[in-house]
Amino acid sequence: MKKILIKPSRNIRSKTSFFVLFLLILSIGAFYYIIVHMMRDRILDEVLKRGGSLSRSIASSAGYSFINQDILGLDTLVFKVKNSNPDIVNIAIVDAYKNIRVHSDFNLTGERYIAPYGEILATYIDGTNIRGIKNQSSGYFEISSPIVFMDKPLGSVVLHINKSVLVDAQRKIHEKIRWVFLIILLMGIASTILLSSFLTRPIEELSKGVKELKKGNNFQPLKIYSQDELGKLTESFNEMSALITNQKNELKKFSQDLEESYMATVKVLAATLDARDHFTLGHSSRVADLSVELGKRVNLSKQKLEELRVACLFHDVGKIKIPDSIMLKEGKLKEQEMAEMRKHPEYGSDILNKATSLVKYIPVVRHHHEWYNGRGYPDGLSGDDIPLTVAISSLADVFDALTSDRPYRSRFSKKEALRIIEKLAGKQFSPKLAKIFIEMVKEK
Repeated sequence: MKKILIKPSRNIRSKTSFFVLFLLILSIGAFYYIIVHMMRDRILDEVLKRGGSLSRSIASSAGYSFINQDILGLDTLVFKVKNSNPDIVNIAIVDAYKNIRVHSDFNLTGERYIAPYGEILATYIDGTNIRGIKNQSSGYFEISSPIVFMDKPLGSVVLHINKSVLVDAQRKIHEKIRWVFLIILLMGIASTILLSSFLTRPIEELSKGVKELKKGNNFQPLKIYSQDELGKLTESFNEMSALITNQKNELKKFSQDLEESYMATVKVLAATLDARDHFTLGHSSRVADLSVELGKRVNLSKQKLEELRVACLFHDVGKIKIPDSIMLKEGKLKEQEMAEMRKHPEYGSDILNKATSLVKYIPVVRHHHEWYNGRGYPDGLSGDDIPLTVAISSLADVFDALTSDRPYRSRFSKKEALRIIEKLAGKQFSPKLAKIFIEMVKEK
């Protein structure tokens, strides 16, 4: 996994808030739907009960007037009820033959009453019927109650109540419910933010601590926000991190001591190799110093410079396998002896290859006698195929060899040695690197 922390837009607080808000909105939506439908049914029931009660009341009052043919009394009754209930569209008193005897619309009096088609909503034991009638507008409710006098059916009372009453009541209820649920939603959002902050703050603190621990930064104890499971987890993390930091510091110190011991061993080995021949005493150390100085000029990293230094101390390690009869011979080497001497880079490569930690030094050890024009040994590398660190060590090795005494010649002066290197630029050495090296030596 590339990263432990997740980006802020997708962090655990956002996920927790989103999840809780989703559940909250879903719950509020469900409750809103249920309550609205319950209130609609309740309002409809109240409207129908009220209409039925008015219809029965008129029917009860109209029986005596109806039997006495008191049309004026019936008309007065209809007029009073209609005026006191503005939601009633029409009131009609119909006889047993469906003739309209009294109507709130005087023009319809005497007409035959034809019941419109509609859905039956309720039927009561006293004969009252309620139907829902649809028209081009919102529609209306038709409530019909029988007029009975002395157990004799005389006709019926028919009320038309506008459905707009139900719609208006529902609208008012909806508005109130919306405000209530909006307040609940806002309070829920605020509570969700606070809850997610409370729950996720310790987790974010732990995530921050893991990130700092991963980077290897100095450990700072995390804040403990609560004494619950998350608080105990943070406390345990602090203890674990402190233990890891202490162990890391101890390992770092041990590593430094080991590295210093290792470097001391390498230097002793290099000095031992050089001590086989008093002519080459200190050669490896001088090559290492020159190489590091040149490496700085070409902007090698600190790590590369350190690897170059160690590699240069090792660069002639293969000479361990060269017999003293060849190594210490004062005269010119024979062709067979020279061939054996030229094997020391391969011998050195084989020696280092036996230890995994030393493999990174093999390029300098194996190739420091390669030539820029490809005529070197052992592999005949040329141009850019020769690694930069190898080209650097090759220059330093030749310059130190030229300015040191040998059994078969005296040392060259620094000026003469630089002239030879300048002459070999483009043949044995990289022209660009040789120029930098010559300028560096002249400045010393």
